[in-house]
Amino acid sequence: MAFEGYTQETLDFLWGIRFNNERSWFLAHKQDYEAHLLAPTRALGEQVYEALHAAFPKEPFLLKLSRIYRDARRLHGNGPYKDHLWFCVRAGGEDWTGRPTFYFEIGPDYYSYGMGFWQAPKASLMEAYRKAVDEHPEVLEKLVKRFNKQAQFTLSGPEYARKKTAPSPLLAAWYNKKSINLQHDAAPDERMFSQELAQDIIDGFRTLMPLYKYFDALCAAEMV
Repeated sequence: MAFEGYTQETLDFLWGIRFNNERSWFLAHKQDYEAHLLAPTRALGEQVYEALHAAFPKEPFLLKLSRIYRDARRLHGNGPYKDHLWFCVRAGGEDWTGRPTFYFEIGPDYYSYGMGFWQAPKASLMEAYRKAVDEHPEVLEKLVKRFNKQAQFTLSGPEYARKKTAPSPLLAAWYNKKSINLQHDAAPDERMFSQELAQDIIDGFRTLMPLYKYFDALCAAEMV
């Protein structure tokens, strides 16, 4: 099944589950969930994964699609269902949450995609990252210069309270992050309802691939 775009019914379900987060409402609208949210998100994930796998066959990528059901052990006062759905294209292995990951997420009032760390990286990894930048700043500078020429993604992530001195002004914002996320955030728009969204994401992930490889190599070296 090829991705054909989301629909107004997708947003209607997402708003519905946000304000009616209970089992009876979900069961009454389960077909809407499966047809208008789950199916297109799975199709989008598969199309993105297949394109990346074809372009970068040596990368050990896996596709993971989230479940709408919350972990019953971790509800913390929330309802049993999520009001968003996501997929990620990531490296294999059990300890993947501390490695860079490509992702897409949709909620009732936004969609987002990009590349970053699912969880905040270990302090030792960020120390190794800054050490690598200190020793060879030109490597990251080349990647950052290329990144700064595009407008699809922005750099985000929490920063250290006490600023660290980067080897060059160009790298200051990157050097002072506790975690790196390169993301595209948007409110629901016509692009989301179009099959062209898949190509936007694929092209964007290809743009981010050099940075993905840079951070993934750091993670691999740290795990040895």
